[in-house]
Amino acid sequence: MSRATTAIRLTPRVSLVIALAAFLGVVAFFWPFLVAPGKFGSNYAPPLIFGVLLVLVLCVVLSEIAEGGINSKALAMLGVLSAVNAALRPLGAGTAGIETVFFVLVLAGRVYGPGFGFTLGCTSLFTSALITGGVGPWMPYQMFGCAFVGMLAGFLPRATGRREVLMLAVYGSVSGYLFGFLLNLSFWPFSLDPNSSIAYLPGLPFTEQWHRYLAFDLATSLGWDTGRAVTNFVCITLAGPAVLTTFRRAARRARFRAPVRFTPSGPAAPARTVDHARRGVRGTTVRRTPSSTAPRAPRPGGGSGAPQPRS
Repeated sequence: MSRATTAIRLTPRVSLVIALAAFLGVVAFFWPFLVAPGKFGSNYAPPLIFGVLLVLVLCVVLSEIAEGGINSKALAMLGVLSAVNAALRPLGAGTAGIETVFFVLVLAGRVYGPGFGFTLGCTSLFTSALITGGVGPWMPYQMFGCAFVGMLAGFLPRATGRREVLMLAVYGSVSGYLFGFLLNLSFWPFSLDPNSSIAYLPGLPFTEQWHRYLAFDLATSLGWDTGRAVTNFVCITLAGPAVLTTFRRAARRARFRAPVRFTPSGPAAPARTVDHARRGVRGTTVRRTPSSTAPRAPRPGGGSGAPQPRS
């Protein structure tokens, strides 16, 4: 990512809001280790409360980004890529963990910056959920997970050529596992029989609870996460160079960070005229009458226009 291709400018205020949102997102994902089910009157209250909190946090972040540094060209690019991701997601439909929405998110976050990647992750999942009917209490967690994937892609170190593509492909694979690891936390306490050895049990020490969750993730989600990681690696390796070139060409033409300057219009410059000797003097107006420019007609009795002497 370079400064010239950054689509959304991160002011200090927006950066602080995103950092706080990321912290609250991590807290919301790890709620089973913080709040026991049934503490708020219902076993399903904690994930719903944290889901609503995530929605409010996302609204605050998006409003701050819109106020801080997104222009019409970046907004148009955001709409186009959100529509592309929404159209790509049903192609995989999550079968065997195949998800086609992440590789565009990683590449866009790499080229257009962490702010754009964060916003694109939210809008892509929201749009695709409306199209596929995937609206539910899990949607805020999915939106925040994809926002993390796009944002972290914008913070990757600089690289060029094949090294950059390989770095993005490896990151796409790791993010596929990380996304599944975080999403499983949101429903782990309700997915298994409490008598299971990998089920969530309130009141256990953190280390034992953590070991149970790791066993749960490996037993129930490793295959799906591997399919997602392989899909990201293959898509970025094959389509990454062309997509990166296209994104960067579009960024150069759009000139997201180009300053806008307004200059007052001054008086019109004087017309350039010439004098009799055609010396190019400014401000001299020459009037040519028909008598001075038209050729003289010959007089009767003579072959030229010269005056005849009197007899």
